[in-house]
Amino acid sequence: MIDSPPFNKILIANRGEIAIRIMRACREMGIRTVAVYSEADASAQHVRMADEVVTIGAPAPNESYLNINKIISAAIQTGAQAIHPGYGFLSENAGFAEAVSAAGLTFIGPSAAAIRAMGDKEQSKLSMKTAAVPTIPGTEGLSAYNEFLAAAESVGYPVLIKAAAGGGGKGVRIVRSAAEMKEAIEGGRRESINSFGNDRLLLEKYIEQAHHIEFQIFGDEHGHLVHLFERECSVQRRHQKIIEETPSLLLDNDLRTRMGTAAVAAAQAVGYSNAGTVEFIVDPSTRAFYFLEMNTRLQVEHPITELVVGLDLVHWQLRVAAGQPFPYTQAGLSQRGHAIECRLYAEDPANGFLPSTGQLLQVVEPVGPGVRFDSGITTGSQVSHHYDPLLAKLIVYDEDRPSALQRMQSALREVVLHGVTTNVDFLQTILAHPEFQNESGAVTTSWVERTFAGWNPPSSPPIEALIAAALAENSLPVESNRPGSAAREVKTDPYSPWKVPGGFRS
Repeated sequence: MIDSPPFNKILIANRGEIAIRIMRACREMGIRTVAVYSEADASAQHVRMADEVVTIGAPAPNESYLNINKIISAAIQTGAQAIHPGYGFLSENAGFAEAVSAAGLTFIGPSAAAIRAMGDKEQSKLSMKTAAVPTIPGTEGLSAYNEFLAAAESVGYPVLIKAAAGGGGKGVRIVRSAAEMKEAIEGGRRESINSFGNDRLLLEKYIEQAHHIEFQIFGDEHGHLVHLFERECSVQRRHQKIIEETPSLLLDNDLRTRMGTAAVAAAQAVGYSNAGTVEFIVDPSTRAFYFLEMNTRLQVEHPITELVVGLDLVHWQLRVAAGQPFPYTQAGLSQRGHAIECRLYAEDPANGFLPSTGQLLQVVEPVGPGVRFDSGITTGSQVSHHYDPLLAKLIVYDEDRPSALQRMQSALREVVLHGVTTNVDFLQTILAHPEFQNESGAVTTSWVERTFAGWNPPSSPPIEALIAAALAENSLPVESNRPGSAAREVKTDPYSPWKVPGGFRS
């Protein structure tokens, strides 16, 4: 779709791969971009790519990427007409959306009222009950320790303690007995206040063997709202997604239709516009589904929806924010092929998925048909402890799941991320597991924890052995093809990288 750009210039209130993703969409549409950056990101890739840049403070998020006044001042200073929040940071902050509008700028996302209604997990659950969307049994408005204990006894253990004012797996704790409750509440509150500035928690029944399935929804400011089908997000570690795919293996046409209808009803209940995601938990034994939460922003995993539906969601975010109608009807939308996304993290899966920091000494991106690599990194990038350890997203598309899976495994083998510990080997292990490959539906939200407890990366030869092999190979005489030469018959590998005078380096 070629038309005049909806804005001349926008500011992106984010960093890393999502900032670059938005910049690329803007560049395609002829929109100039402004990047904001902290002192830790002075040489970051998103800063290099933007048309204009503004420094906004110290590395700590509260002094930079979460500082509303500094971000709005940067937008006004550079003449930006709109602000895109990306995901994380201020993307689901209703106060930020209101401040952007009060400054005469356009917030590229839903209204502040919709963010507030869905951003608070307690209030959103009450709204869903009113809209007749199935919700997980649980209790809201809890405060005292005894109230949590009573609620847990009422719904039955195990239960889930989760942050009332956020998502992304932050502040989540599984509680299997009363003895674990106090520690779960204290830990959940600490993480919640650090992530969202709010320590309120709610309690829900924890469904052990569940699928986590979300529906992408999209609406405009003219009252038109549709869903763009589902994403299967059950492969998780520490309640956070690491592999997503679409279509889901669990859903048949009937369940897909019922869940899609519920997702649209959930969004309509709060007058939603722009991109959003309604998340559900599905009990595979009963095929019952329950509303989990709504993310009032673009999701990390949006690329797989783009590939199977054939729409650029960021392009449409910009157009809809400028008041343009979203022209697609539900009947006119369909899924084609299969897409998978792997999240590449700087973390150590063998050590509790602890984040890894340092400088990326070499970055090699996989390329090829049906392969997409969304990242905010390059060789020399610094991985800081101040921000989320997500380095990149590897996305593949093919005509069916087996082909897409094969393509993903091949692409992962091409990825090079030297300098920090990553989860690349762990992702390969998951993709190769028979239960993941055979489409049995055994992969639920607790599958990674059950299947890969105590996982360690594949062993590799010690560095001394590699050096010895290289020296031994190079010490062998080489056969000569010159006429009359007295070359000795030595069988060496003509394809050895040690014999090729190219750019290979160990």
